[in-house]
Amino acid sequence: MHKLLRYIKGYEKQALLAPLFKMLEACFELFVPLVVASIIDTGIKNADTVFIWQRCGLLVLLAVIGLTCSLTAQYFSAKAALGFGTALRKDLFRHINTLSYSELDGIGTPTLVTRMTSDINQVQNGVNLTLRLLLRSPFIVLGALIMAFSISPHLTLLFVVATVLISLIIWLIMRATVPIYHQAQNGLDRVTLLTRENYVGARVVRAFARQADELAAFVETNDHLKAIQLKAGKISALMNPLTYLVVNLTVIALLLFGGREVDSGHLTQGEVIALINYMSQILVNLLRVADLVISVTRALASGMRVNEILNTPSSMPDPDAAELGAVAGSAAVEFDHVTFTYQGAGGPSLTQIDFTARPGETVGVIGGTGSGKTTLIDLVARFYDASEGVVRLFGHDVKEYSFAQLRRMIGIVPQQAMLFTGTIRDNMRWAAPNATDEEIWAALEIAQAADFVRSKPGMLDEPVETAGRNFSGGQRQRLTIARALVPKPQILILDDSASALDFATDAALRKALKEKTRGMTVFIVSQRAASVQRADHILVLDDGALVGDAPHAELLRSCPVYKEICLSQLSKEEVDKTL
Repeated sequence: MHKLLRYIKGYEKQALLAPLFKMLEACFELFVPLVVASIIDTGIKNADTVFIWQRCGLLVLLAVIGLTCSLTAQYFSAKAALGFGTALRKDLFRHINTLSYSELDGIGTPTLVTRMTSDINQVQNGVNLTLRLLLRSPFIVLGALIMAFSISPHLTLLFVVATVLISLIIWLIMRATVPIYHQAQNGLDRVTLLTRENYVGARVVRAFARQADELAAFVETNDHLKAIQLKAGKISALMNPLTYLVVNLTVIALLLFGGREVDSGHLTQGEVIALINYMSQILVNLLRVADLVISVTRALASGMRVNEILNTPSSMPDPDAAELGAVAGSAAVEFDHVTFTYQGAGGPSLTQIDFTARPGETVGVIGGTGSGKTTLIDLVARFYDASEGVVRLFGHDVKEYSFAQLRRMIGIVPQQAMLFTGTIRDNMRWAAPNATDEEIWAALEIAQAADFVRSKPGMLDEPVETAGRNFSGGQRQRLTIARALVPKPQILILDDSASALDFATDAALRKALKEKTRGMTVFIVSQRAASVQRADHILVLDDGALVGDAPHAELLRSCPVYKEICLSQLSKEEVDKTL
């Protein structure tokens, strides 16, 4: 947790003033029982109305000053805690964006969401309560004991015994509940996971009529979380009755022994009342310390979870290299004996891959499900690093490029068409913030998206809802293709990004790419043989191995895997025509 304290930087003054004003409030609070005692011993005893009103006025003044100090402390502690939480959340978000796909795959989206939201909120609340109560409550407990000792050293022994007993009760209860709160945070991760899965896959769940099963799984997980929290709540519920039992027994003892002291003339009635008030102050502030410890314990547990992410180094640090120029005569993309294995996988997803793609070529990538098509293009974009071998772009190892230059060089259209809230123009400018409308329309024309965009009332200013849900699947795919084309990348990767397009639109898209993107190296990853058959050469993958690298006609003669794919999608007559 101490590693997170650096995020308080910039709010040191507020972090210092908050406990200072709380200490001032505590000082004024400790004077209240003495004023009440003087009212009883002097004002009421002597029926001195003026004295009583003067002391009541003093009580009001102490209350106003205490309230002012409290509000000031609350303001400073809230400002420091919010600043701390904002800085921590910003840094965590930035760090997550530096992690490679390997780390993100291992950590998982649900736990990242929980740590970004719930865990940081817990840490923020812990900082807030610490600034407010860490010094104030122990100060009042100690101050009340000292004030009680100044009134009656003999009866102070009762205070010490009661304080020890209350502290022991609080410690035992916290010892029992703290591990349960750790379990609750892990249970919250599981609830977040199920919620996300059911939200993202709502259509699939309904298509297979699995609502009842998914509801049952969610209810079971939610009930488990509820049971954990109820268990903690039941144990915590013992705190108040047990502590109040000790306090009430102490008050009875104070009245018993204090009465004897009053009879003997060693104490006054007002001083006995003051002792009872100090006992109440000790109880209230020990309970606040308990709340503080529980909150801080939760914050520490959450802080450890946040620290786990912050301390997770990226396996692919940004080299932050100078701009690299293309080596004369080099291939646009070259795989040199590349093997890749996912973290924790039993075997490699790609094995000994060798191929080259020249500038301006269109390269098809085809193969069965799980053959390694997406993995291959992920290595081109350096979403992952090869386990063995070298991936080169324009003559340089892909690891030598800075991420900024690499992202400018490569335009990627992923399998899942993802649009972001805003307008069509906003989405088109993701990779080229200064792109003109003419450049955007040119990219839309190539992507076969210009016609339906023009038909929208707002055209480029047409709103895009979350995940682009106000567009059809084919429209989303064409918009994401246009978005990748706007910055005019040197390498364009289409990862099965035309699967929702009809054959005519797909053919028109491929023709436009061929004619209007001259000099651009295009990778077309597809399950359709028709989508790649006109490529300059086609990479055929089978169970992670490259079993073919040649034009369509040659592969039909020399590659059984490719021929089988074509025959499964086209008639024998159609295949023969392409020979």
